[in-house]
Amino acid sequence: MGSVVIPIQESKRDDVASEPKKSFRSYVASVGFVREGRSKYDMRKVIHSIKVGIALVLVSLLYLVDPLYNEVGKNAMWAIMTVVVLFEFFAGATLSKGINRGIGTILGGALGCIAAVLAQQIGGVGNSVLVGISIFIFGAAATYSRLIPSIKIRYDYGSMIFILTFTLVVVSGLRAEQVMDVARQRLATIGMGFGICIFTSLLVFPNWASDELHVSMATKLEHVASSIEGCLEEYFMSGSDKEKQGSNSCKNCKSVLHSKSKDEMLANFARWEPWHGKFGFSYPWNKYLQIGENLRELAVTVVSLRSCLESPRQPTKDLREPMREPCRAVVSTLSWALNELRESIMKMKKFQGGPEVLPKLKAVRVELTLLTAQVGALQKDEELAVVSFVFLLTEIVEKVEELGKEVEELGKLARFRAL
Repeated sequence: MGSVVIPIQESKRDDVASEPKKSFRSYVASVGFVREGRSKYDMRKVIHSIKVGIALVLVSLLYLVDPLYNEVGKNAMWAIMTVVVLFEFFAGATLSKGINRGIGTILGGALGCIAAVLAQQIGGVGNSVLVGISIFIFGAAATYSRLIPSIKIRYDYGSMIFILTFTLVVVSGLRAEQVMDVARQRLATIGMGFGICIFTSLLVFPNWASDELHVSMATKLEHVASSIEGCLEEYFMSGSDKEKQGSNSCKNCKSVLHSKSKDEMLANFARWEPWHGKFGFSYPWNKYLQIGENLRELAVTVVSLRSCLESPRQPTKDLREPMREPCRAVVSTLSWALNELRESIMKMKKFQGGPEVLPKLKAVRVELTLLTAQVGALQKDEELAVVSFVFLLTEIVEKVEELGKEVEELGKLARFRAL
């Protein structure tokens, strides 16, 4: 079974290795990108707030306009409650909660009406017994379903609404025809609120969770690349230079480590979103989650590499100097490869490995192995520190290869365009 490898252009590798200040420029570019992203996010928050205000005004017309109030009456409050509860920042989240609420309300209301009708026909003590039994059975079953992980991720809200609606309808104590009438009116007003939410969320400057996840995954690749470069530069600095610059090389990398919950949330919302832009139905969002897992494993190794810089027993600067250029060549290769993967995801272009790359990556590993042979004359603690550093670099090379396989598979499943 062949390995997927990462194409490395020799000229780019040499150019990067010959620029000692590249990591600083990458850091400045990353800071600018983050600031630009924050500015856009702040603007989206303002737009979202305005959209919620518009939706509340529209749904309040059910109270403010007499003809509409005469049709729905006091049940208009259910429409207002629906807007307040359903409207989320991402369009996929709004659609997810809306569909869950609709399904839960319809099923809960229908089964509740059936149970109420049967209870009224039995009458007497049997009425209360049947109501209690039905509430116990459906309430316990729906609650158990909320504990199943696959259902909890996507349908937890719908299960909760089902329990609430079913219980309210069954214990209402109204006659069968009144139960049906109240259920119909409330379902109609909830549908009005849902329609206003969907119209405002999906058609007026929508915030797509799919776009957020897509850009976030590409950004994390850039963060890991800049962290690797920062670790290299800091490793070969003198003690005074480290104190002046500070240790910010792994700050962005640590943010990657804490991104799992956000990735899962965005992927769940993205599955509910309709076809828009570059993302169609059945888009492989699970593959994004797998890439995120590989990125977090890579980030863990980078953070471990950072710990080599903090070890109290390190080789002197003179002893580390022969390692500078070989390590810089390795790190520049890794950085360039990660940026290529980022471009592949960001621009949705197929990532294609070249047949000449595997020997180069093997040569990189051999070069790292030779570095450990050069430290044989050092003291034991110094030798261990250098070997640990080189071993972690080798681990990073292997994990970048695995990451390249996942990105290439994503391109096949998502049908990325050819380069």
